[in-house]
Amino acid sequence: MTHTSVAHRLHDQLLQIINETPPGERLPSEPYLAESLHVSRATLREAMRAFETQGIIRRKQGSGTYVNQPLQILESGLEVLESIETMARRSGLSVDFGALNIEKRIPDSDECASLVGFSGDEVVCISRVILAEERPVAFLVDTVPIELISPDELQADFHGSILDLLLQRGQPPLLASWTEIKAVPASSRVARALGIQRGDVLLCFVAELFTNDHQVIDYSQSYFLPGYFRFHIVRRVPQNERLIREGK
Repeated sequence: MTHTSVAHRLHDQLLQIINETPPGERLPSEPYLAESLHVSRATLREAMRAFETQGIIRRKQGSGTYVNQPLQILESGLEVLESIETMARRSGLSVDFGALNIEKRIPDSDECASLVGFSGDEVVCISRVILAEERPVAFLVDTVPIELISPDELQADFHGSILDLLLQRGQPPLLASWTEIKAVPASSRVARALGIQRGDVLLCFVAELFTNDHQVIDYSQSYFLPGYFRFHIVRRVPQNERLIREGK
């Protein structure tokens, strides 16, 4: 039997087990599943990762693997910069933020390279977990100059989005965000925050938020669990761009 046929057979067998397990209930242990399905634990984990990526199951460190309740997917285009909270309101989905950590510290090399032009030696690092239907779906980290946002201000009245906070202020005026999008393995810190395994693949946005005078005021890293988000972008065809320029 080829590797492909083994993978297909294992996928179908796991899908049947998942479908027979009520949402919210725990699946049998990995050793039991590997033995009963006649595969190694490494092969089993590889197969289960596909279901986890789709948001069908969720692994909890030290607890096991659970079948997820169906969750509405957060969908958004990337042409306009907006917070997860704004995306959720448009989709009619309720979101909240969980564990919040506000830290005043010296910026690291990446933060120094981005937040150029500020006189202060310290930054405020704000990290928090975003929950959808009480389930962790994203982990967000924003680093801003301490002269822009103080820790006391955040602890007094903060609702999860640095972007929305800055937009509500209106000062300084915001222009755009440069964002790098990549797939990354979850670090120990991010894995703990999202209740997943270290090394699980996440979608990561690394962004710099610019003001009208092209100064970066927020360096952020956003980690999204696959299966809970769907992002898209409208891309123009080069030929149509030429016709538009020529007025045809």
